[in-house]
Amino acid sequence: MSANTQYWALPEGISEALPAEASRLETLRRQLLDLYATWGYQLVIPPLVEYLESLGTGIGSSLDVQTFKITDLPTGRTMGIRADMTPQIARIDAHKLQTSQPNRLCYLGTVLHSRPFQQGASRSPLQVGAELFGHAGADSDFEIISLLLTTLDHCALSALTLDLGHVSIFRALAQQAEFNPLEEAQFFAMLERKSLPEIDQWLQQSALPAAVQSMLAALPRLHGPVSVIDQAREQLQAAPAEVAAALDYLQKLTDRISAAYPQCSLHIDLTELSGYDYHTGIVYAVYTSDCGDEIARGGRYDGIGKLFGRARPATGFSTDLRTLSMLSQATTAQHAVHTIFAPAVDNAELQQMIQQLRAQGKTVIRQLRQDDAIQTPQDMACSQQIIYADGQWIVADV
Repeated sequence: MSANTQYWALPEGISEALPAEASRLETLRRQLLDLYATWGYQLVIPPLVEYLESLGTGIGSSLDVQTFKITDLPTGRTMGIRADMTPQIARIDAHKLQTSQPNRLCYLGTVLHSRPFQQGASRSPLQVGAELFGHAGADSDFEIISLLLTTLDHCALSALTLDLGHVSIFRALAQQAEFNPLEEAQFFAMLERKSLPEIDQWLQQSALPAAVQSMLAALPRLHGPVSVIDQAREQLQAAPAEVAAALDYLQKLTDRISAAYPQCSLHIDLTELSGYDYHTGIVYAVYTSDCGDEIARGGRYDGIGKLFGRARPATGFSTDLRTLSMLSQATTAQHAVHTIFAPAVDNAELQQMIQQLRAQGKTVIRQLRQDDAIQTPQDMACSQQIIYADGQWIVADV
């Protein structure tokens, strides 16, 4: 790195927003938060850093490695820079907003990752999302998914695919197989890679009963359209009752989503296990033909507030505002801005006029006095200017 570069180069995966992009992001931010308010979701703004114990609540090791750790000098305790806002929202619901009723919260802010989740991804996403606490039924899962799809529809994203799974299915099969923690981790890693030959070989070398081997071998092959749920019922008949209940739940939920959002393609993947450390029910991700990676994700994570004394049911989603802005096909109310140029004249009437124009939401840029040059409206890309004509100050086109 050259002597000059070290002063302006940003760390890999860290970005900034210049005026045009910042304007688009701010417009979309306001629109989405206003949208969530119409659904009854209240905005909360948690802090950027917290003690590490709070940030890791119920999330597991996958998020821990993403969290930057720092030392709080006054106390000597370890703090973390948030890598995900979900634990913070759970703390707020459990500790600060102690209601017995369902609680709807939304948020938007920067999170920081020690490494990108995907190759080339940002390490400082603008995370936006919504969480619904205090309800364990299908209605809350359907509402949260509906809000997510409405969010993407607002951004005019098309050709969407909602990829759904249910962590209880693998969890129940792992318990039935009596996996120890190491065996469960090994098999889970193979499922994540969808390495079918490796899975088949691993199962053949195991001492598991034939019926259990058959079901575990079928699991990574159970993905596709909603009809996969019926295939799973047939191939997982010898599974514990929790598996049949999870499949019934997925069927009812997909029926409701299909009826309400026929334009959204549904895909079932019983090895969709993202967030397995803390999710307790359905999990899902959304994809679009314009992007190879997921653009949003969510699921159910009951009990996340247990450390704070209230293990409430919870379901929610999150996405990245920058990703939505980049992919959006919408004209996000970016009205043409007519910037008005005001001369560098000390005049009370002129100053009053400038104040009135700004109060009306107009953009007025004052000319700056310079000894060796005179700024013009063209220099500041102004389309209008204030001039003195016929004994009064008026706004005229440049």
